[in-house]
Amino acid sequence: MKVNKKLSIITLVSAVCMSFSAWAISLDDAKNQGLVGEDSSGYLGLVVQNAEAKVVIDTINAKRKAQYLKLAQKNNLSLSQVEALAAAKTIEKTQRGHFVEVNGNWVKK
Repeated sequence: MKVNKKLSIITLVSAVCMSFSAWAISLDDAKNQGLVGEDSSGYLGLVVQNAEAKVVIDTINAKRKAQYLKLAQKNNLSLSQVEALAAAKTIEKTQRGHFVEVNGNWVKK
């Protein structure tokens, strides 16, 4: 993958991640309470079983997947390649004290 193409994809993934700010209040609440974290596949995961948090992550993950598919098609990449780039970016951007998945375990960043 050429550097320019990779940078372009990372920029697009960042834009996608920021586009989920409409969910910021409930997602932030879930993250602040330690219910939700960024998993290693580019999606949100449940850290603690909670029905309300599950609804939030299911909705956001469906939107993320739709955006990842668009990015994959636009850039002639596989979905898994876009998911991997998104995972790296979202974990990097995760706020200190929120959960991220590392080697299958949830840890506070």
